[in-house]
Amino acid sequence: MHKKLDKFDFAILRALEADGALTNAAIAEKVGLSTSQCSRRRSALEASGVIVGYHARLDPQAMGRSLRAVVRVNLASHSKDSAREFTSLVTESEEILDAFAVSGDADYVLLVQCADLTAFANFVHDTLLPFSNVGQVKSEIVLRGLK
Repeated sequence: MHKKLDKFDFAILRALEADGALTNAAIAEKVGLSTSQCSRRRSALEASGVIVGYHARLDPQAMGRSLRAVVRVNLASHSKDSAREFTSLVTESEEILDAFAVSGDADYVLLVQCADLTAFANFVHDTLLPFSNVGQVKSEIVLRGLK
């Protein structure tokens, strides 16, 4: 069952997306509600599953991982076992930040973060390409983040 969201709920969500560490008082000030109203709404958003967690936003350069790439992967075959095995590979790889099974020209789109071009080449050649069911890998290096 979906929770019907109103303008205050969306304002709370936008504020939390920008800074998940905001207190209810700080959010209330931003969205024009009392702290208690904001607290109740936030709790309801959490309880309904609209808010599924809070995360730290990390600086890739400070971590020594300034190269980001979008990688499109096509599998050679499409059995349940191959999809499960590829999911394990993705889950275990620290270079992969996000992974999506998609429709269109690729089977999967991966958002990858590495120290530099050499580390990225090693990731592609030592992790992705040796995987028995990877048929094709295409990648684009991210030049600049826009949003």
